[in-house]
Amino acid sequence: MIPYGRQDISQADIDRVVEVLKGDFLTQGPMVPKFEAAVAAGSQVNHAVAVNSATSALHIACLALGVGPGDYVWTSPNSFVASSNCALYCGAKVDFVDIDKDTYNISVEALEFKLIQAEKQGTLPKVVIPVHFAGQAPEMDKIHILSKKYGFKIIEDASHAIGASYKGKPVGNCEYSDITIFSFHPVKIITTGEGGMALTNDEKIYATLYRLRSHGITRDVNQMVNLPHGPWYYEQIELGFNYRMTDIQAALGYSQYQRLNEFVSKRHQIANTYFELFKNKPVILPKQMPDSYSSFHLFVLQLKLEELESSQTQIFERFRNSGILVNLHYIPIYRQPYYSKMGFKIEDFPNMEEYYSRALSIPMYPGLTNDQLKEIVLRLTTPIGHQTLF
Repeated sequence: MIPYGRQDISQADIDRVVEVLKGDFLTQGPMVPKFEAAVAAGSQVNHAVAVNSATSALHIACLALGVGPGDYVWTSPNSFVASSNCALYCGAKVDFVDIDKDTYNISVEALEFKLIQAEKQGTLPKVVIPVHFAGQAPEMDKIHILSKKYGFKIIEDASHAIGASYKGKPVGNCEYSDITIFSFHPVKIITTGEGGMALTNDEKIYATLYRLRSHGITRDVNQMVNLPHGPWYYEQIELGFNYRMTDIQAALGYSQYQRLNEFVSKRHQIANTYFELFKNKPVILPKQMPDSYSSFHLFVLQLKLEELESSQTQIFERFRNSGILVNLHYIPIYRQPYYSKMGFKIEDFPNMEEYYSRALSIPMYPGLTNDQLKEIVLRLTTPIGHQTLF
């Protein structure tokens, strides 16, 4: 059985977690700030706030930027529903921007066209959430320029992209955004089991994120309304949540982070092997832009179904029946029943629809062997128990 993604846990990871389990703090101890500091330094950003999931990070990021009822938040339809749900949690309205045909990221051309129309209608977004699909950054410099012209804030949903870089700098540095989000789910580049992180260079945003992850509470005297009653004193400034990461999770994350470059390098080796083995096969390979260095969280093929003489479903099942657990990233969010009731029209997203009709995510994780890679490529055109002439 070959899954589409899986974690890589070393003895060092286990030892680090056991060390915490034997220590004094299981949560709200020293490992969380240590993990945050490591990721902030590696991302070349001022602040990092670890939370219990990337969904939680997206939620408090929206709140920290003042998203609320009556606001509009735009994102890519080629993502997991968390990228848009976070705005709905705040009472805002969601809309989607079609994707680029080559990168499957949000299309800057479609974004600019939609902004021009929205300005005329008085429905400009308060926040735009570009998604770093499969680990490759969108055209963040161009999106940033548009943000200055049309007055919206930017949250980078880089859940796929820790360890990636854009224009020679690490994703997460927030040069072109207000906040960047990482995910540490087990299929991501590094894992904390479940977990996420919000990064920012803005001191005020950081203070808000920090409070919101823990019930809106502060122990900082400078943020308090009243004079402290004593050294035990704290105040709830706003309505926050219990979104804290534990020291157990942070210990695993900190240990995993030490191997980040190794993980990403291995993913590039696998991607390069795929590029070579799939050469002249009836697929379109994921295009890599010259100013981006992907973390290759996913490797997505576009199937040339006419040449394969099979349907997308048939090829999907061919892989699954042979023990290769391919997947499809993603079902367009606007197609989900909860979202379709909001009146989105499929014809407004031609690039997303074309992509969805041909996409297939094949296995991508550091533990894959060369023999497994060859088997994956062979299975594209070889049904179980049969040979073809491809």
